[in-house]
Amino acid sequence: MDYKKIAMEKHAQWRGKLEIVSRAELKDYADLAIAYTPGVAEPCLAIKQTPELSFELTRRWNTVAVITDGTAVLGLGNIGPEAGMPVMEGKCILFKEFGGVDAIPLCVRSKTPDEFVNTVSMIAGSFGGINLEDIGAPRCFEIEEKLKKVCDIPVFHDDQHGTATVVLSGIRNALKITGKKPEDVKIAMSGAGAAGTAIAKLLLHAGFKNISLADVNGVISSDIAYKDKSLNELAAVTNPNKIHGTIQEILVGADIFIGVSAPNLLSAEMIKTMAKDPIIFAMANPIPEIMPEAAKAAGAKIVATGRSDYPNQINNVIAFPGIFRGALDVRAKDINTEMKLAAADAIAALVTEEDLANGIIIPSPFNKDIAKNVSQAVAEAARKSGVALK
Repeated sequence: MDYKKIAMEKHAQWRGKLEIVSRAELKDYADLAIAYTPGVAEPCLAIKQTPELSFELTRRWNTVAVITDGTAVLGLGNIGPEAGMPVMEGKCILFKEFGGVDAIPLCVRSKTPDEFVNTVSMIAGSFGGINLEDIGAPRCFEIEEKLKKVCDIPVFHDDQHGTATVVLSGIRNALKITGKKPEDVKIAMSGAGAAGTAIAKLLLHAGFKNISLADVNGVISSDIAYKDKSLNELAAVTNPNKIHGTIQEILVGADIFIGVSAPNLLSAEMIKTMAKDPIIFAMANPIPEIMPEAAKAAGAKIVATGRSDYPNQINNVIAFPGIFRGALDVRAKDINTEMKLAAADAIAALVTEEDLANGIIIPSPFNKDIAKNVSQAVAEAARKSGVALK
C-alpha cells in the first residue's frame, strides 16, 4: 500500500481525526437550564469553594493535553507547531481508542522553554494530565523539569518515558531468552537525545549497571566537560570504564545494542564483535540502524525495531494509554519512576512462553489486556509511592 498517498487522501476526507461529542442531552428548556444557565452556577460555585471538585464535576478527571512546539516532530525535525497538528491529533485518538482517555491536541508557538512552560502552566487547570510530545532536546528536558515543579498534575514526555518503558519491557523478555541477568550485561547505545537519555536512566533504575552511549560526537564520558547540562548528567552515571571513541568501540563485547539515532549506522561486522547471542534494538525510523535480516544473519539472537512491518515493534502506544489511565484513575500528582517500572513489568508479562520461544518479546499493541494491565500496575505503584490522591 502507498501509505503516504492514502494518508493525504484520508486526512483531506476526515478534516481532523477527532471531534467533541456531548455527554449531556439538550432536548428541551429544562435540559438547557441544567447543563447551562442558570443551573450551571451551582457546580461553578462549588468549584470556587473547593477547586479539587473540578475533577468530580467536570471532564477534567479524564482529559489530557497533548502538547508540542513542533521542534522534533516524528522524525521530521523542526517543522513548526501547525505542521505537528496531524501527529498530535493522531496521538489523541490513540489515547481514546487504547486507554479510554479524552485528549486535546495543542500546538504552541513558543520561542523559548520558559515561554512554553508559562503557557502550559496557565492552562493546566483544565486538564488531568499533560503529555508533552515531539519537543526537541535539550529543551525538552528543561521544559519537563520546570513543568513538573509548577503543575499539580502528571507531566509526561512520551518521546522519553514511553519509549524507555517499552524498551525496558522488551529487554526484560529478551534476557529471558538469552539467560543473562540485568546486572551482568553490557549495553551499548547510539543516540543521547530525549529517548536515549530516558532509556539509559530507566535501565539504570531497573538494575542494569554497565551502559555506555555514543552520539554524533563520540562516546559520552565523565572525563569530558559538555556544554549541554543533560550530557554531563548522563556522563556521570554511564560508561563506567570511560571508553572513548565511537559506537564501534563500546560495541565490543556488548550484550545489547540500543539505537535511537540514524539509519544504517550498524554493520554486520560490528555485530560480530559483540558478545554471544547479542540483542539488537535498532529503532531509527523509518530506516533502522541495521535491517533485521542483516542483523540476524550477523548472529543477532533477538531484533526489535520501530517499524510495524517487522516483529517486536517498539511502539509507545503499548505504554502511554495505560500509564495515563492508571495515573488518572488514582489522581496521581506525578508519573514517577516506580510507575514506569511497574508499567514495563506489566507489558513484559503479557508475552507468553510460546511467544518467547518464537523470538517475540513485545506484545501486539492490539492486545486488549495491555491498557487494563498497565493501568492497574501503574495505579498500584502510584499508591505505594505516595503520589496518588485517591
